Amino acid sequence: MATIQATACGAALPLRAHASAGGIEANENARQPILYVTSEMADYVKAGGLGEVSAALPRTLRQHYDVRVLIPGYRAILEAHPDIPVVARLPAAFGLPACDLGRIDTEDGLTVYVLLCADLYDREGSPYGDRDGVDWHDNDVRFARLGLAAADIACGRGEALWRPTLLHLNDWPSGLAAAYLAWRGQRTPSILTIHNLAYQGLFGAERLSPLGVPDSAFQIDGVEFYGKLSFLKAGIFYASHVTTVSDTYAQEILTPEFGCGLDGLLRAKADQGCLSGILNGIDESWDPATCPHLASPFDADDWDGRQANADHVREAFGLAVSRGPLFAVVSRLVHQKGVDLAIAAAETIVAQGGQIVVTGRGEGRFEEALRGLAQQHAGSVGVRIGFDETEARRMFAGSDFLLMPSRFEPCGLSQMYAQRYGSLPIAHRTGGLADTIEDGVTGFLFREPSVGGLLDAVRRGMETFGSGSKLTAMRRAAMARSFGWSQSALGYKDVYGRLMAAR
Repeated sequence: MATIQATACGAALPLRAHASAGGIEANENARQPILYVTSEMADYVKAGGLGEVSAALPRTLRQHYDVRVLIPGYRAILEAHPDIPVVARLPAAFGLPACDLGRIDTEDGLTVYVLLCADLYDREGSPYGDRDGVDWHDNDVRFARLGLAAADIACGRGEALWRPTLLHLNDWPSGLAAAYLAWRGQRTPSILTIHNLAYQGLFGAERLSPLGVPDSAFQIDGVEFYGKLSFLKAGIFYASHVTTVSDTYAQEILTPEFGCGLDGLLRAKADQGCLSGILNGIDESWDPATCPHLASPFDADDWDGRQANADHVREAFGLAVSRGPLFAVVSRLVHQKGVDLAIAAAETIVAQGGQIVVTGRGEGRFEEALRGLAQQHAGSVGVRIGFDETEARRMFAGSDFLLMPSRFEPCGLSQMYAQRYGSLPIAHRTGGLADTIEDGVTGFLFREPSVGGLLDAVRRGMETFGSGSKLTAMRRAAMARSFGWSQSALGYKDVYGRLMAAR
């Protein structure tokens, strides 16, 4: 891999934050303006964990920085805020349309800038595709426009009297922002957080000119990836610093097995001290004693409340009354998540007296297989294709075990939710799963992503289920885990501070 343009970083891989007794300490970087650029935000729209992170992390960082969010003006946002005031007009450029910059101030004081362009964003569907899961044909334009808007704001073309001293970008949809800054000679530092390296935003080379990508950038030291334009590679290459969402995943992506063809570039970043792993957190609403979604609240000394949620889940999913263990799958139904492994293990789980409930949406082949499994094992397997927040929380609260056999998992949030609610995760030892589950203490880990590996961990779980005292001890240990955002914010604060000091 050829040399990457040097940037002012200096942190060794992985970055570990250091907490003080009072949390994040104020310093000379306090209240610096930072623009957090994202394609999802759980307040309005989410397709995965990025939406949850984008809702929580900027709010945590606001205690010490003037963090503001930039997001496309999707239909859900326009419906929630039909009269968004416009604070700036961003001009057309290349083949990208002009757009307005709107501003929303949430009830808790977070400023959200909304990129208003009805032709690009006011559509029925997800941030990335229609209701049938088909990607929008113009996603290159939609998210290049987001990246260019971020660069415009960094150059002082946004709201008057507010100009960010740093951009925090997330995944491929905002990756071109770092590149636009570099191509303009703008020295505003940028951080790119990789939430999932497998999604890279690849488009044909013929799209260079309409998106304003210089021909000189279409090379290995730039945006070219096996003959295509990669938004994610652009972000990695041009960003001042790259982070990802767990220490273990930061190490894994340096290997060909997990690097998705970008491991060479990422190793170069790591060698420069410009790659860090900073674990995600979960917000304070994940407390079984106060969660309004649950059928009954509970804590580590109130197992009757847990049982009430288990009873509710069994009834809701049409399961028979049982004293056996209840396994849950709350997941996107895709190959990465090891759904096929869970399906293959289901026969053994049911044969040994277990029951399984599944909720999620994803690949048609997995949805069909799960429906067939529920028909074959009526009363023992229940499946809901789709996602409902209340139902998912009750599944975490009522299940004994969460099946999470992901082939790779950059961070994962479900295993954290499950532990807080006393459900012991059974997971592949990879990425954030390895960093957040203590094997034999708060859950069960297996090394190889195979049916045999999963079933061995299931066997250990069932043995624990049969031992009341050990099960109780593990549940209490799991519920005592703290996954709050303050520790994550310390890691980002360290990176922010060093990049802004080096400007």
